[in-house]
Amino acid sequence: MRDLSQPIESGMQTYPGDPAVEISAVTTVPDDGAAVSELRCSSHAGTHIDAPSHTEPDGDSLTDRDVGEYVFDARFVDLTPCDPREAIEPTELPDTIELESTDLLVVRTGYDDHWNTDAYLDHPYLTPAAARTLRDADCGVATDTLSPDPTPTERASADEPDGIPAHRELLGTGLPILENLTNLERLPERFTLYAFPLPVNDGDASPVRAVADLE
Repeated sequence: MRDLSQPIESGMQTYPGDPAVEISAVTTVPDDGAAVSELRCSSHAGTHIDAPSHTEPDGDSLTDRDVGEYVFDARFVDLTPCDPREAIEPTELPDTIELESTDLLVVRTGYDDHWNTDAYLDHPYLTPAAARTLRDADCGVATDTLSPDPTPTERASADEPDGIPAHRELLGTGLPILENLTNLERLPERFTLYAFPLPVNDGDASPVRAVADLE
């Protein structure tokens, strides 16, 4: 087993505009006999999975899906090294036959090395054509970046796609998106990925403990 999850801690990086992550002590063992902490964060904090309802008005929430649907037959592709804001094209993805035989494409860009820095915001992203390729193959995506779409920053160029087309292509057809993975180096080409969300009713996303079963 290999943990692919970023640790959750106060002040950790979030998508621009999302609430800050705060962990504080409510009670302590010395003062109260037992430790209890309060965790405040958005549903998209850290390593997390998006539900279709994140972008689609009539999309499924996390609890609309059976828990078994969060066990994925994963295919790994290593695209390192990637340049800042590099556009990932369909030609860089496995062929259609391979994509059609898997639930989830795990994409390593190496940008988890920039976690908790401004450089993490200028991550690589899927072009709309690459997202359509995944959609047509009925394959979701998991990535070591903040988003499969470009995150707006001062370094954004005029030829980048507007909005969140990769989210709309994938979530719009009920396919999963996992973001902010880490520890992807030297994964095998095929493995099982477990990414169970918290059972938050009508959840649009949830932090997950993403774990690769390498056996």
